[in-house]
Amino acid sequence: MPLIKNLTVALAAVTVFAAQAQTVEVKDAWARTTVPGQKASGAFMKLTAREGLRLVGASSPVAGVTEVHEMKMEGDIMRMRAVAGLDLPVGQTVELKPGGYHVMLLDLKTALRKDSSIPLTLVFKDAKGAESRLEVSVPVLSMAPGGAQGGHGMKH
Repeated sequence: MPLIKNLTVALAAVTVFAAQAQTVEVKDAWARTTVPGQKASGAFMKLTAREGLRLVGASSPVAGVTEVHEMKMEGDIMRMRAVAGLDLPVGQTVELKPGGYHVMLLDLKTALRKDSSIPLTLVFKDAKGAESRLEVSVPVLSMAPGGAQGGHGMKH
């Protein structure tokens, strides 16, 4: 009987994990193509949370370092920096896009080829500090779906 009880507890834990992960809807995800030798790229998407969450990190096996970044104008200079997190208010779509918030993929281990896809794990925290993860398969494209290219300089 202990085996059945342990299995039931394990399945319950998986169900809770899956329920947490489903609290965020991801739409229009894409990552920018790279050329061989290029060590950085960006991933973009629209996130809609069903409860108040914060995007606090990301990871991908194709990148040595994966960070949530913000690009914004300071005077006449576009600056990019890592941020500790990005608030996702309940029911509001937050867009990660070129020239704004995005997931930065640094120290790439391979070129990101057009029409391939990369695995990306998004990490969220709720108001109580509980962490959840969401696995996403992100298509690699040369420009945003629908043709909006947008710029993404690599200068920090």
